[in-house]
Amino acid sequence: MRLSVVILTKDEEQNIADCIASVQWAGRVVVLDSESADRTREIAQWMGAMVYTRPFRDYADQRNAALGMVDSVWVLFIDADERATPELAAEVRRVVEDDSKVGWWVPRHNYIFGRVIRHAGWYPDHQLRLLRRGHARYDPARPVHEVVILDGEAGYLQNPLIHYNYRTLAEFRERQQQYSAYEAQALLEEGIRPQWRNFILQPLREFCRRYLTLQGYRDGAHGLVLSLLMAWYTFQRYRLLHALWRTHS
Repeated sequence: MRLSVVILTKDEEQNIADCIASVQWAGRVVVLDSESADRTREIAQWMGAMVYTRPFRDYADQRNAALGMVDSVWVLFIDADERATPELAAEVRRVVEDDSKVGWWVPRHNYIFGRVIRHAGWYPDHQLRLLRRGHARYDPARPVHEVVILDGEAGYLQNPLIHYNYRTLAEFRERQQQYSAYEAQALLEEGIRPQWRNFILQPLREFCRRYLTLQGYRDGAHGLVLSLLMAWYTFQRYRLLHALWRTHS
């Protein structure tokens, strides 16, 4: 088989049906579920996906496990809150016939709080998601915001995934708190100790990067709020790192 689509899930009953419907043009759809407590697996099976269950350790570990579960030449990773457009489907079907590349970066349109965000680092938001199996693996040292290690050259697709990223502020806060905890743990494992200046300068740099350098101001109030929120969670990362060092000292 030339192409499989893999979807990682955890309690995604609100998203999974629409996600699978958007990728049913692929040869096979595989759902790797992290022990959902809702109807995710039932819905995925009803939609015709092959469903596997595996305990979740971290994102890189789960994606590497998924790569080992399929036998197709190519794997397209898509998240449950993402949708593939017909234009992206046609482009993917075309490029998987090109063996000169072993990976393809996919741009994303991120919908946050009800509207697409085109600046502040949220677009083009390229994700290395289309991978030639046997030539790609995820770096285990990066458990969150995963990094793909490729044995070969990658290209860039033109058509974006649609990403319904954060529908509400509560959803944004919950996920960013999780990311902050993962990132603080990663910094701890690297032996990085927080300095007092990190609590001021790193959030300030993050705000300036997103709002000024990456032109978040062009998204109006949404860009301002998102830049402030990302600065706040940069502060949270160092606060959590400080707490971890106190625990380990």
